Amino acid sequence: MTGAGHIPVLVDAVVDALAPKAGGTYVDGTFGAGGYTRALLDAADCSVLGIDRDPDAIDRGRELERRYAGRLSLLHGRFGDLADLVHDAGADPVDGVTFDVGVSSMQIDQAGRGFSFRQDGPLDMRMSQAGRSAADIVNELPERELADLIYEYGEERRSRRVARAIVAARADAPITRTGRLAEIVRAAIPASPKADAIDPATRTFQAIRIAVNEELDELARGLDGAEAVLAPGGRLAVVSFHSLEDRIVKTFLRERSDTAPRGSRHLPDPGAGMAPTFKLLFRRPVTAGDDEIRLNPRARSARLRAAERTDRPARARVEGGRH
Repeated sequence: MTGAGHIPVLVDAVVDALAPKAGGTYVDGTFGAGGYTRALLDAADCSVLGIDRDPDAIDRGRELERRYAGRLSLLHGRFGDLADLVHDAGADPVDGVTFDVGVSSMQIDQAGRGFSFRQDGPLDMRMSQAGRSAADIVNELPERELADLIYEYGEERRSRRVARAIVAARADAPITRTGRLAEIVRAAIPASPKADAIDPATRTFQAIRIAVNEELDELARGLDGAEAVLAPGGRLAVVSFHSLEDRIVKTFLRERSDTAPRGSRHLPDPGAGMAPTFKLLFRRPVTAGDDEIRLNPRARSARLRAAERTDRPARARVEGGRH
């Protein structure tokens, strides 16, 4: 079942976009608390493959797997490896793929996972609970690289000031707690007097989380994988929450659809001869209405983009996920 208090964002719009049918197979590439998965299974007599890199999410999902016995299969892995996971499960081609990109509300709500600047906990942020942690990045990265990371992934204009403050603080003692990092960032960036201003630590925490989990490369690889496993007429629906993610999705779908810009006789089209592999379901992203935002403030920044697979062969997958 979905976690207590968890509300999947734009769930009705995602189900409408995927249009699940009886006998179809769908992939929830970011299973999380199972909100999209359950909505798909309730909408049609279909089957779902739920993928998540977080072992806790897979463990929590076993109850849902039992409830929908024979229709839901959970796979532990990264959604960037979606094509291989689906192939190994003997499920390709599939009729739909959905991603809810970024950290889940359940991960943020657990102070021990180290994602939140609002709760003190170990500086971790690893979705997979393995590999390099946020503390490793904060304490080991040279100041210039740290500043560049915060600027690129957090879109933080004061990234150099933040990096300088972090390096100065870690010279006294390693930074190992989310509360301590948040204090350092807040001291480096004066808070805005506006009532609705975001916490000064928001962008820095976002940047470090993205770096720890290689989220942007993961998204790019996942989109490639979806293109590879979708059957003609199959649909892709992606919900993203900030401009970096949305830009990747928008660019991917534009380059692979018939909306891609064409060249002129002066500037030939570099993609000439590549038939569209997707058809956009709508040209502008779907966003949450006022009622949903009141119930779930996280929906305020959500953007849904969706497209339908054509019958043209998938384009070559790019190693490392970059296009």
